[in-house]
Amino acid sequence: MVAVGRKYVFDFDSTLTRVEALDVLAEMTLQGKSNREEVIDEIQKITNLGIDGDISFTESLERRIKLLTAHKNDLDVLVEELRQKISKSIASNKEFFEKFSDDIYVISCGFKEFIDPIVQEYNIPSDRVYANTFEFDEEGNIIGFDADNVLATHNGKIECLKNLDLDGEVQVIGDGYSDYVMREAGIAHKFFAYTENVHRDKAADNADHVTPNLDEFLFVNDLPRNISYPKNRIKILLLEDVHPVAFDNLSEDGFAVELVKTSLSEEQLIEKIKGVHVLGIRSKTQVTQNVLDAANKLLVLGAFCIGTTQIDLDYCKHKGVVVFNAPYSNTRSVVELAIGHIIMLMRNVFPRSTELHGGEWNKSAINSREVRGKNLGIVGYGNIGKQLSVLAEAIGMRVYYYDIEDRLALGNAVRCDTLEDLLNVSDVVTLHIDDNKANKNFIGEREINQMKHGAMLINLSRGFVVDIDALVSALKNGKLAGAAIDVYPEEPKGNGHFVTELQGLPNVILTPHLGGSTEEAQRNIADFVPNKIMDYINSGNTVDAVNFPNIRLPKQINAHRFLHIHKNVPGIMAKINEVLAKYDMNIIGQYLSTDMDLGYVISDLDKEYNKDVIKELRKIENTIKFRVLY
Repeated sequence: MVAVGRKYVFDFDSTLTRVEALDVLAEMTLQGKSNREEVIDEIQKITNLGIDGDISFTESLERRIKLLTAHKNDLDVLVEELRQKISKSIASNKEFFEKFSDDIYVISCGFKEFIDPIVQEYNIPSDRVYANTFEFDEEGNIIGFDADNVLATHNGKIECLKNLDLDGEVQVIGDGYSDYVMREAGIAHKFFAYTENVHRDKAADNADHVTPNLDEFLFVNDLPRNISYPKNRIKILLLEDVHPVAFDNLSEDGFAVELVKTSLSEEQLIEKIKGVHVLGIRSKTQVTQNVLDAANKLLVLGAFCIGTTQIDLDYCKHKGVVVFNAPYSNTRSVVELAIGHIIMLMRNVFPRSTELHGGEWNKSAINSREVRGKNLGIVGYGNIGKQLSVLAEAIGMRVYYYDIEDRLALGNAVRCDTLEDLLNVSDVVTLHIDDNKANKNFIGEREINQMKHGAMLINLSRGFVVDIDALVSALKNGKLAGAAIDVYPEEPKGNGHFVTELQGLPNVILTPHLGGSTEEAQRNIADFVPNKIMDYINSGNTVDAVNFPNIRLPKQINAHRFLHIHKNVPGIMAKINEVLAKYDMNIIGQYLSTDMDLGYVISDLDKEYNKDVIKELRKIENTIKFRVLY
């Protein structure tokens, strides 16, 4: 066969559509029947046996038709249903089908009655669709199929393709073994196992290339496509057992995701991060300069938590790596734990509980007080501090707060001008300050001495903000009547043994850094952070980025999008536009945001571009990163 040009042969069921059409027809027509589920299961079982070549296709077809109780009128409804079930990446690459329609064929063991109306919308005419046809009785009931059609026979696709005698290189794209045999028989040059909807081992194991979506197929063949780089080639590494919903969200969007349950040491992460485009972590994993130097493909880093001190943010920016965190997702969880701690401390619950666990009944009102009417001092009046303020006031507490920024009071809360003023007046002090390294030992011996005698301290912020030695001393000498600590200066990387000087002290609640660890909070984070990651990868949006200029971009429509990250020095925009003008590129939208160190410019262009323009944009002096989105 002389190669004149490529021909593309597509399967229909589970390739062009997400489903097997006869299975859908069965579900529709058996609605309300008592044995519906049993019959559907049997039809699906027979379908898979035929697709995998375990029974002859003719037998598979005969057995399924017998189980169907369908009418010609049902086919119109089926077509409407199938229109809603076009494979995601097929639908997003409609332009390919329209542009290459003369070279595209559909060879299916399905039926023309429902295939033709679907593929016509993709510019594939009926005369390039090869499939079976139904037989009907006089009332229009489906009673069988045209047994003389070659596609109704075992390995009928081989005979069909052989009869077509196509010129050029023939590539087959399908999900089943019946598609692979065309390659095996030597009448197709390549077989692409299409696994977007179903992964069949028999097909994938024998494929020249496994293509999880049409984007991958188009990329490998350097054909026009909706996105410049297939998402399945974008590797995402999630550490520290992040909520499985994060894995699901990212996987469903087409990315290749690996989930690791633990944090990794610097040495382990340096080895693991090679080739990774997206890294997701929680609070234990340290992302250092050494790690970032080894991250040869890293585009974005997601912190599935509030804090970012474990990440070298400045060096991330230097490397053009965007960082997102979850500043709001676990707010309510932290606030509720703070409220619980306040009540448990004021009621002296934990000493009584410990005594009773040891068999000692000690019913007493001594050191047990209501929280109503007591003064709560909130240090740090951000998202958590404000919500705590509202709830504490709702249960009858008088709220005072201190923040280095000028923040508006909610409800009847009273702003204190100095930390000392707050400490002097509070019965309970709760800390909700950020992870700035300058906050180390923010509460030390001097600050504790400024607190009321018999007051209580709660720390749900960062372990290093409290001088533990000073706190232990104050608890032992009676200056403080209790404390609740959720965070510690040094915490283990995983569950196991832990030691602190606070252990064994009465009326001290110790929790293992679980302020934000509720199912609801972790679920919220698993939605929020992946959405930010996907928004950046898919469109270039940096809204809510911790270390990057924030840009909210309009949806990209019929345009190429060039994303250019560079050092913030004069003249970069002029150089970018000079290159675009040189190659006669028409800019339909351009967006720029900068900070002191870095500039981020997005250019939307409305015409095909010469790849040399990309090389020149990458070579502009002070360029940090450049990528293209179709």
